Amino acid sequence: MKCPRWINSRALLLLHAESLAEHGGLTGLRDESALHAALARPQHVFNYEPDSDLSRLAAAYGFGLIRDHPFNDGNKRAGFLAILLFLDLNGFELRVEQVEAIQVILKVAAGKMRESELRDWIRTHLRRAGKS
Repeated sequence: MKCPRWINSRALLLLHAESLAEHGGLTGLRDESALHAALARPQHVFNYEPDSDLSRLAAAYGFGLIRDHPFNDGNKRAGFLAILLFLDLNGFELRVEQVEAIQVILKVAAGKMRESELRDWIRTHLRRAGKS
């Protein structure tokens, strides 16, 4: 796979702020290092697991942000937004019902879903953007 387009931290911070403005929550970063680690995680996967696909890398973004809690609030939303943004940057999207997505993200947050299971779920719902 060619080198994917990665998420810019500024873009994620703006999305997170937008999400908080719309849905409420405490603003600010709890741990800036955790944010940088979560954003670097998929790049490390890409470098050390040459067979990684976009589903694997998107799962690394989501899992890292959801489980590492870099923000004071909205980590689950930020993790899901990162998955969507990363896929969009690379010409893909998730086709999934909102209720199912919420259930999956809550499982990840509760430690009831492994990163590999998140990857498989993303892979199941992954579609090239603009295609049915």
